[in-house]
Amino acid sequence: NHRQIPCRTDHRPLGKLREATRKLYEAEATEAELFAAGLRPEDFGDTSFALWPENEESISLFSSVSTQWRTGMSGPTGLDYNVLFTRMERMKLDDQRHERLFQDIRVIEAEALTILNTKDK
Repeated sequence: NHRQIPCRTDHRPLGKLREATRKLYEAEATEAELFAAGLRPEDFGDTSFALWPENEESISLFSSVSTQWRTGMSGPTGLDYNVLFTRMERMKLDDQRHERLFQDIRVIEAEALTILNTKDK
């Protein structure tokens, strides 16, 4: 089973894009869960997240197709690219922007799958 690792060909850093994806999919601990662990919400300070401007369009595009997962017996396996490409076509993107967004979506998709496929395990 060979899986291609998504990357950006322009070598932009991936950390903030992956962090934004985690914010979409990872639930924050409730007060009850924190108290059960001997912690309080104020122990963590400000947990707000600032989405970097260069990632806004990618996260927005992903959010617009984020219900369109292909699924198998063990859960989500990837986005339905037919839906993604239709959405991107309607955005009337030039080739460079199309490729940049597609690369970003693949990074977001991989991070989301990692989270979705480790939940409840």
